[in-house]
Amino acid sequence: MWRRVLLFTLLLLQMFGLAQAEDQVIRIGVLSHRGSEATFAMWDPTATYLSRVVPKHQFQIVPLDFAEVDPAVKFGQVDFILVNPGIYVNLEVRYRISRISTLNNLAGGTANNVFGGVIFTRHDQHDINALEDLKGRSLMAVDVISLGGFQMAWRELHAKGIDPYKDMSSITFGGIHDDVVRAVRDRKIDVGIVRTDILERMAATEEINIHDFKIINPKVNPGFLLSRSTRLYPEWPFSKVLHTSNELAQKVAVALLNMPRIHPAAKAGNYAGWTIPLDYQSVHDLLRDLQLPPYENIGRFTLLDAIKKYWYWLLVTSVFVAFMLFMTAWVSRLNRELKKAKLHLERQYELILNSVADGILGVDLDGNTTFANRAMTQITGWQLEDLLGKNQHQLLHHTRADGTPHPADQCPVYATCHDQIPRFVNDDVFWKSDGTCFPVEYSSTPIKNERLKTVGSVVVFRDISDRKRIDEEMRQHQDDLAHVARLSTMGEMASGIAHEINQPLTAIATNAHACIRMLESKNGQTERVIDVLERVGAQAARAGEIIRHLRQFVKKEQPELSLIDINEVINEVITLLRTEIRKANVKIELRLDDRTGAVMAQHVQIDQVILNLARNAIEAMLECAEGERVLTIATENLQEGYVRVTVSDTGSGLDPAVADQLFNPFVTTKANGMGLGLSISQGIIEAHKGRIFVEPDRSTGTTFVFLLPTYHNRVVE
Repeated sequence: MWRRVLLFTLLLLQMFGLAQAEDQVIRIGVLSHRGSEATFAMWDPTATYLSRVVPKHQFQIVPLDFAEVDPAVKFGQVDFILVNPGIYVNLEVRYRISRISTLNNLAGGTANNVFGGVIFTRHDQHDINALEDLKGRSLMAVDVISLGGFQMAWRELHAKGIDPYKDMSSITFGGIHDDVVRAVRDRKIDVGIVRTDILERMAATEEINIHDFKIINPKVNPGFLLSRSTRLYPEWPFSKVLHTSNELAQKVAVALLNMPRIHPAAKAGNYAGWTIPLDYQSVHDLLRDLQLPPYENIGRFTLLDAIKKYWYWLLVTSVFVAFMLFMTAWVSRLNRELKKAKLHLERQYELILNSVADGILGVDLDGNTTFANRAMTQITGWQLEDLLGKNQHQLLHHTRADGTPHPADQCPVYATCHDQIPRFVNDDVFWKSDGTCFPVEYSSTPIKNERLKTVGSVVVFRDISDRKRIDEEMRQHQDDLAHVARLSTMGEMASGIAHEINQPLTAIATNAHACIRMLESKNGQTERVIDVLERVGAQAARAGEIIRHLRQFVKKEQPELSLIDINEVINEVITLLRTEIRKANVKIELRLDDRTGAVMAQHVQIDQVILNLARNAIEAMLECAEGERVLTIATENLQEGYVRVTVSDTGSGLDPAVADQLFNPFVTTKANGMGLGLSISQGIIEAHKGRIFVEPDRSTGTTFVFLLPTYHNRVVE
């Protein structure tokens, strides 16, 4: 009758346009274990909720009794199905339905996604207290395929050796949980079986007095407050049938999982929303124990029966087994060949690894050595057995070059293992087995397995002792060359410097003779003698200062760096160049920034750079008119942590033919020049981590600029 009413209602909706033509009707089959009216009352709000949340789809509830579930799924009469887990397992095996969420049932304000079965009788049945007392009694369950209404309790009886079909005086099925409860209440049946929460729900609606009933084989669980007699199993799953699209199933699953616990649809269905699909293995175990579908044939089929019924499959299987034996033999032969190839590749790998002159070792995530090549053992002196399985940092990398400990958490090899970033270190030390260290450059590269997961790193290193020795020799050679250049410069400036020194010496001699004459005259001119002697002292200090600058400039300075004031260095150079400046009628403009930071440098070498640039500027202005010769030297602090020194002249500028090659050795624009001054200056500035260049785009004259890192910036580096 209710199906006719539903069909008539749908026809009316189509006739009056109340249902949108573009909305697709989606049918949700629901097991009607408490009757069709109760099913509609509980689940129609859920269908309304889905129709609202999932656009362009109209969801309808189709109540199904136990016998109607299987054909409804088999013939595609529903798109989704909500049944007990026992029925779900059978439908999953037979028709490949798949669960998308699990019900959170609500009872007494408590949500549960598991449920059980209840075996009960009237409270006044004093002779029925345990499962063993059920023998010979009349029993009513909901349905033979009802999980909570029969099968769960059957499993508990089966565990006690009780067969409800044989050991009961009678067994009947009411079809609806409420009817089973009423039959026990009205003394029509001795014992009833329903699912958990049925008694509590009927008591809440005052259909029964729950105290009129007694639970057989009661079980207690602190997290599950409902009365029960069986183990707990996952609640009803909401499933999609095979023909339903995955896209629609995903939308429905998201809608159910996002349903609030207090949503009106949840309240109408007396549940607390939905959860992700649970594991239904416990239901499989129950059906297997009871040998119920889909496990009904387990243990009932003999080998002879199998041969008689499936002889053709056995023939196919025999052919298949023969084929597999052949394939196994073939695969075994291939495996032997692969092992040989693998062994050959391993030998080739070992030969290649040992043919490399650089040291190579593998390191796992714990820092232990996994492999090493022959060069590694030859360079370090460690034997292979001393390295494998041992921590590489503790053997090779434990101490820095200055003797301070090298913490493992600062080791680049460890860092590569942890952040999977390759590293190259161009200057470090490794330690040999005899306790000595040697300089190395090395790379550390992550090693990944077939799943692209980092399992360690490979370290390739090279002993750079010879290279560092050659670098030191080259540095010494450059220092010698710079020293020779300074001596050469002093040779060129000798006459001017001699004149500069001769002036204070002449003044000293003249004043000294004057003092002698005044003292010999004995006319009491003491104050005048003192004044003359002060002039002698001043001239002597002037000559001494010039000689000190000269000696400092031409000496062969040690490679140690010292903290110098670049402004003072410029003033010293001007002192040495004073004669040439006067001789060339060059005007000097010093724009020295008093806030210029100190630099860590070799004093004499920076003297040499400034002197080279200043003398070049003076010589470049000799062809200009005398009033136009201006040499400007300026200093400036840059925000990047550098001191900028600028040497500018007002000459005719650079010859474009040599502008791009100025800093190359032996390139010069002077008739008698060697072309080493700028090359040496570039080497000095770059050795101090700085940069020297010609400022481009000047209309007249030439400007040379060099940058030196300030002391603070150099310490940070």
